[in-house]
Amino acid sequence: MKIVLSNPPWYKGNSFGVRAGSRWPHFTEVPYLPFPFFLAYSAALLEKKEKDLLVIDSPAEKLKNEEFIEKIKSFCPDLLLMEVSTPSIIDDLYLSKEIKKILTDTKIAFCGPHILMQQEEFLEENSSVDYILYGEYEYTLLELAEHMEHDKSLENISGLIYRKNKEVIKNSPRPLIENLDDLPWPARHLFPLMKYCDEAYGIPGPSLQMWASRGCPYGCIFCFWPQVMYGGNKYRTRNPADIIKEVKFYIDKYPFKSYFFDDDTFNIGKNRMKEICKEIRKNEIDLPWAIMARADTMDLHTLEEMKKAGLSGIKYGVESGVQEIVNKACKSLDLNKVKEAVKHTKELGIHLHLTFTFGLPGETKDTIKKTINFALSLDPDTLQFSIMTPFPGSKYFDLLDSKGCILTKDWAKYNGTCSAVMKTENLTPEDLEESLRDAYDLWRAHLVKRNFKEKKIYYIKKGLMNPGKSLKILKDLVFSKFKKDK
Repeated sequence: MKIVLSNPPWYKGNSFGVRAGSRWPHFTEVPYLPFPFFLAYSAALLEKKEKDLLVIDSPAEKLKNEEFIEKIKSFCPDLLLMEVSTPSIIDDLYLSKEIKKILTDTKIAFCGPHILMQQEEFLEENSSVDYILYGEYEYTLLELAEHMEHDKSLENISGLIYRKNKEVIKNSPRPLIENLDDLPWPARHLFPLMKYCDEAYGIPGPSLQMWASRGCPYGCIFCFWPQVMYGGNKYRTRNPADIIKEVKFYIDKYPFKSYFFDDDTFNIGKNRMKEICKEIRKNEIDLPWAIMARADTMDLHTLEEMKKAGLSGIKYGVESGVQEIVNKACKSLDLNKVKEAVKHTKELGIHLHLTFTFGLPGETKDTIKKTINFALSLDPDTLQFSIMTPFPGSKYFDLLDSKGCILTKDWAKYNGTCSAVMKTENLTPEDLEESLRDAYDLWRAHLVKRNFKEKKIYYIKKGLMNPGKSLKILKDLVFSKFKKDK
């Protein structure tokens, strides 16, 4: 049986969006391309069953529609899997229609974080799509392929939506994979491995991207990924020995210069963190690594152990600098612990990246100013501000929709890098967009001041100037660069 697994094209001009592997599908100007883990785990399962596979990661390969369609046409698969998302769904449906015109016998399956395709109406309205694989879909895809190959009934395949005699049938949800170690390692050899990156971690590339766990036990109302892909907040972890065995295998086989764990929340369980560090040292892995983490589950001793094992970068999701806003978002995060974790992280020389967003419940212009000031006071190495994008499937979308605060359901506009699709009780979309611009202007000014301070300290230490002497020339250089960047 011939199967194509794809991350379809999604682009505007020469700018490609990130979708598969990203918790936040969007267009980005910074170097960021996540590894499509679900596709890679699915490919590994299918390979074990000796299926004839073609993997296409269009954003990674910079493929546009015509090239993507031509690849599929040449392979002529029995089944085409397309991982889709909410903001790309119009593009995804267009491609499915174009492919169906050419390959009428090819079955097309959609999967990924778009909650609306889980409604029966989606298949009723889109004849170019034959199947929906909802939730954690690796084993659903494997069973579908096996049933198609042997012409068996689809009624017992959990996590599948399909048509039977023109009636749309939605099977029961698939239980989550209890033991992640049952999965084979992702079939990385089928993907353009050297192209995946995330420079926010401050580690050298190319980097090996890893998952050591799935899910998150916290209940942030804005996070649609756990709700759509996992159906809740169950947290599952892999065996530390197997995790590091995988790292070791791939860094020995490919020219990776670092690795990072792109888990929803990596640092849960202090003993587990120690075991992972122990395995890194045991396997004599001498590369820098980084993690996506919660600040309030981090402590100095654990950080020190990680640093000894090579930890070089951390992303902490903070979201707001106002405790009341954090509480209303159900993030269960103590901002005093954030300050403490940030202090320890910086003291150990670990690259620090923080993320914040505007538009959570209770947000006002004043709370946004406080969040910006809080972010700058923490002085991270790198920083991300965004406008809250309430994706359908999140609790926050439902809350805003019930209050009439969702301004558009043109899903292509659901990109919080520059524009707002919502309002709050206190803020218009224009307020949110202006706040985002102001935040980045203030961050750039902060970087200029920090750069100037660092240069001044350098010149003093080198004896090239005395502390009281004017640095007008240096100031002019630094601020001219700032104006140029703006």
